[in-house]
Amino acid sequence: MPPSPRIHTLSDFDFELPELLIAQHPAPERSSSRLLDGRQSPPTDRIFRELPGLLQPGDLVVFNDTKVVKARVFGEKASGGQLELLIERVLTGNEVVAHMKVSKKPLPGATIHMAGGRRAGGFDATLLARWPDENGPLFHFALHGPAGESAWELMERHGHLPLPPYIERQQNAAHDPDAAEDAERYQTVFARAPGAVAAPTAALHFDAAVLAQLQQRGVETANVTLHVGAGTFQPVKTENLAEHQMHSEWYEIPLATLAALERCRQRGGRVLAVGTTTVRTLESWAQSGQARGDTRIFITPGFAFQVVDLLLTNFHLPKSTLMMLVSAFAGYEHIMLLYRHAIAQRYRFFSYGDAMLLQRRERTTP
Repeated sequence: MPPSPRIHTLSDFDFELPELLIAQHPAPERSSSRLLDGRQSPPTDRIFRELPGLLQPGDLVVFNDTKVVKARVFGEKASGGQLELLIERVLTGNEVVAHMKVSKKPLPGATIHMAGGRRAGGFDATLLARWPDENGPLFHFALHGPAGESAWELMERHGHLPLPPYIERQQNAAHDPDAAEDAERYQTVFARAPGAVAAPTAALHFDAAVLAQLQQRGVETANVTLHVGAGTFQPVKTENLAEHQMHSEWYEIPLATLAALERCRQRGGRVLAVGTTTVRTLESWAQSGQARGDTRIFITPGFAFQVVDLLLTNFHLPKSTLMMLVSAFAGYEHIMLLYRHAIAQRYRFFSYGDAMLLQRRERTTP
C-alpha cells in the first residue's frame, strides 16, 4: 500500500535567506541574469540567454502580458496625517479599490488629498466604503481630478511604480534616483494590458534577442493576461494551509492562445509557463472552463496540474503562496534542494533576481 501523501504546514515553506541576496537592482542586461536549471537533480547553473537551447521545436511558451501601472500614490488626510494608497483595481471611470497605509483610517465620506490635492494640481479621493464588503481589507474610493481625469490618467500623472516592499527606494522624496531605471526594467518588453500592481517577474528576463532565438528554434509563443495584485507579496499566516484566504486576481486567455494550446497538445509539444501568474491563469481555466474572470486558485502540494509542463520562475519569499505553488509543481524536497543550492551559489532573489527552470513532477513520485 503506498504511503499517504505528506500534509504540509506553513513552517515547511520557511527558509533563512541572507539579506544581501535580495536583489535591489536588475542585472545589467535582462538576459544576463542567471538561470538555475532545476529540471534534474543535481541542478545546472546557466545564464538566462541559454533558455531557447533548452526547449524543443513545437514547444509553446506562454507569457503574462499585463502592464504594471503607477498605482502607488502619496497624500494626506484633511488633518495633515500622511498616507499612501496602492490602487489595486479600477472599477469604472473614477472609482477605484485600493490598499491604504495610514496610522488612523478615515471614515466613509472623508476626503483625502493625494499628490498635494486637487487645488494644488494633484487630486482628491473620497472614501465610499470598505471593499468588497463592510469588513473587507480594501477601500473603495472616488477620485476627483482638477479636470475630471480618469483614474488611469491620475495614476499615470501622480503615481509611482509599486515596487515590492523589499526593494528600497525613495519614492516619496523630491527626487528618486532609481525612478528611470525602474520605469524601464520593472516592466516586461511585451507589457500590453495596464492593470497590475506587481510585475510578472519571470518575464523580466526576456529581451528581443531571446524572443528571436525562440522563434528561430521553432518554439511558439502566446500571451495570457493576469493583473497581479498586491496579495502576491502577502505571507501566509495560518499554519494550516487550508485556512488561508487566497486573494482574487482578474485574468483573461485570448482565443488565439486557446488555439495555440490546442495545437501544442496535438503535436505533442510541451507548455512552458513563464511565471507563477501564467500557471495560475492556465490552471484556473483548466479547472473552471472560463477563459476570463476572477481567480482565487490556491496551488499547494497535491494539486493536479492539467496544462503546464515546464515553469520558468524567479526565487520566492519564505512562507509565500508562490513557494507552495513551485513545491506542488516540482516536488517539495526538490524545491528545497534547489533553494539551498541557490543560496550557497549566491543567486539573486525575488523580483529583480535570477530565474529557475522547473519540470512538472510526475504525480506518482513521493
